Amino acid sequence: MLFSSIVFLFTFLPAVLVLYYLLPERFHNPVLLLASLIFYAWGEPVYIFLMLLSILFNYFSGLDIARNLTDRRLAKRSLIFNIVVNIAILGFFKFVLDSLNAVLPVHITYHPLALPIGISFYTFQILSYIIDVYRGNVKVQKNILNFALYVTMFPQLIAGPIVQYADVEEQLVNRKSSWNKFGEGCMYFIRGLAKKVLLANTSGMIFTEVTGLGKGNVSVLSAWLGAFAYMFQIYFDFSGYSDMAVGLGKMFGFEFCMNFNYPYIAKSITEFWRRWHISLSSWFRDYVYIPLGGNRVSKSRHIFNLMVVWFL
Repeated sequence: MLFSSIVFLFTFLPAVLVLYYLLPERFHNPVLLLASLIFYAWGEPVYIFLMLLSILFNYFSGLDIARNLTDRRLAKRSLIFNIVVNIAILGFFKFVLDSLNAVLPVHITYHPLALPIGISFYTFQILSYIIDVYRGNVKVQKNILNFALYVTMFPQLIAGPIVQYADVEEQLVNRKSSWNKFGEGCMYFIRGLAKKVLLANTSGMIFTEVTGLGKGNVSVLSAWLGAFAYMFQIYFDFSGYSDMAVGLGKMFGFEFCMNFNYPYIAKSITEFWRRWHISLSSWFRDYVYIPLGGNRVSKSRHIFNLMVVWFL
């Protein structure tokens, strides 16, 4: 289900908002969790079982790590096992079979699997929770419904931003809604919807027309037009969805980080990546780059750290 679809705009979202605001506050999280599971199951219902298994595995894994924090060896063993399992699941759906067929002398016949919606986003979010529990930065979540809501929250499930657990830990149990925040959320959502429908889709149509001309029929001007159209399509599509996610979060009382900050006005490549997909850059900074030593190491090690981040 896409945010720009008729079903979402005129059926799903109004129904969820009505239920959310009519029911007492203690039902807010269960309503959002149920809505998120329905949203997730809408496209590929079979993958709801994968998500539920992931929720259960990581919930109990977090409890196990928290219980063993007094013995760092056991806690670290649980952490490594959890990371390996989560990355293995993500890697299986994204890379494994295609990659094996690319390097092996024999071809493995398999039935292509649809990529589970949002698997990259909720995997990164789960890892942020698990790693922060191990570090002692956040308290382990003992309420499985609240943990499940963090993993499945539909506003930012399909296109981010990646929400680190530390940023919403308090909001899961104590957040305030207001008409001002709701109105601000509507503004963000409408702006994002306009980016997606009016700008991204239109730019995409231009790009499709140019690529449909064939290599021998594309003039220099048409090639540049196609390149700029594609540049604007990917930006307005991705940032549009991120704005809609931020707006939806505000409608339900949450505050999510902004994911784009006018990246095309950046004055350098470094500044561009600080403005593009900010939540992903922040995630790799906090959970890969800094733990490796960041830039407070020798020059060769610093280069190695950067290469690891960019490879991942």
